[in-house]
Order: sequence, then C-alpha cells, then structure tokens
Amino acid sequence: MIQHAKNELSQQDAELLEELRASTPDSVLQARAHARINVEAMVTVRHANMSQRALMQIQGYSADVSAGGCQLILPIPTFVGDIFWLSFDRNQLDLAPVYARCLRCREIRQETFEVGFTFFSPIDLRHMTAGAKDEQPLV
Repeated sequence: MIQHAKNELSQQDAELLEELRASTPDSVLQARAHARINVEAMVTVRHANMSQRALMQIQGYSADVSAGGCQLILPIPTFVGDIFWLSFDRNQLDLAPVYARCLRCREIRQETFEVGFTFFSPIDLRHMTAGAKDEQPLV
C-alpha cells in the first residue's frame, strides 16, 4: 500500500501546523530535551521490520526535526508504539534513514495526521541546514 502526500504543504496545512505549535502547553515545551528545527522535507515512512518494509509505504512531510525525534504530517495514521524506518529526501534534508518509534498520532483534518516520532539514536543537527526555516531554542 502506497500513500502519497501532495508535492508541498498547502497553506491550510501550514496554518494548522502553526496553530499546533502555538497551542503546545508550556509544560510540554519545558520537557523537550532537544532544540527543534522547523523544516519541510519529503519523508517516506515504512515498517522497521525487513519482512514488512515493502508492505507499507507512506509519503508525507516533516514539520520539525530535533536530535531526538521529529514531527511529521502524513495522509494516514500510524500506530502509536510501532517502530518505523524513516527516509528523508536527502536533497531537502541531509539526514540518513533512521529507526523511530511512533509516540503520538492525531488527526488534524480529514486525511491529514500529525505524527510524533522519537529516534532510537540521537542525530547530529549541526550539518542540517538545507530546507531549515528556523531553529526553536531549548526551553
């Protein structure tokens, strides 16, 4: 099963993302361990198990990335607790594929889901500048 996102975030999706960022409780912001970089890059989500990787492929967009995880916008939901293989478009975001666990998934409108992932190993953000809009300071 292959699900594709549009070639770019719509204005409505961008507005919803800003609303989600603005409505984040202070306690959640303070609990974040890593700075966030707002970056919109194509990402492909697959099951982490090699035996299942070809069965599902979801294409979406990143909303932000940190050393410890990322926020994605996907056209279908993922199961919280499941482990996935995330591949970012290297032309938009120079990040090697990573294993990640789904921490949250919520519908923000019909066929649009905000999904939070945590990486199994921290990534180095210092070299990631292509496509980055701005960096959110540590809180």
